[in-house]
Amino acid sequence: MAKKAGRFFRRRDVIVVLILLLLFLAAFLRDYGRVTSQPINSWSEDLTADCAVVLTGGSNRVREGLDLLSRAQVRKLIISGVYSNVQLREIFPLWPFYGNVQEKDVVFDRRSTTTYGNAQQSLPIVEALGCRDFILVTSNIHMYRAHRTFSAIFPSSMTIMRYAVHPGHIEPSLTDISTEVLKSLFYSLWAY
Repeated sequence: MAKKAGRFFRRRDVIVVLILLLLFLAAFLRDYGRVTSQPINSWSEDLTADCAVVLTGGSNRVREGLDLLSRAQVRKLIISGVYSNVQLREIFPLWPFYGNVQEKDVVFDRRSTTTYGNAQQSLPIVEALGCRDFILVTSNIHMYRAHRTFSAIFPSSMTIMRYAVHPGHIEPSLTDISTEVLKSLFYSLWAY
């Protein structure tokens, strides 16, 4: 009798683990579709807003943000997640070629180190600058999580426009996308 009860619990435990794995796989595939569905729209859309928030961590992002500022599509540019002592010329050496951009129109968030921190630290800056709407600049595979995080932290009255840029010089690998999907699943538990 005790032997049968032991087998039953083991079989039931296996069934529970399989169900949990299937649920995780379903959530992973759902978020995989969401992460990969954001098109690169920085080349095809001309957005305008009071401000732009650039999330550091990938190539092309700062340049795209400065392009928005130089074309007067935004009044102020917030670059979120820079190192504490970094200067604009260090993160963007082409700065001298943007002659019409004033350095006073670029604001650094030097405190955040995560996407959640980007949203938390950018909110008071955006509010202090009097921005009613802003353009969120990040890579296309990061946009789903970033937009969901910012939408959860910022007031619903503030319009957040997506400005997805190419993530780099090559297409994102399956590993890059899978890592972003796992981060998105983790963030969905507590951030949004």
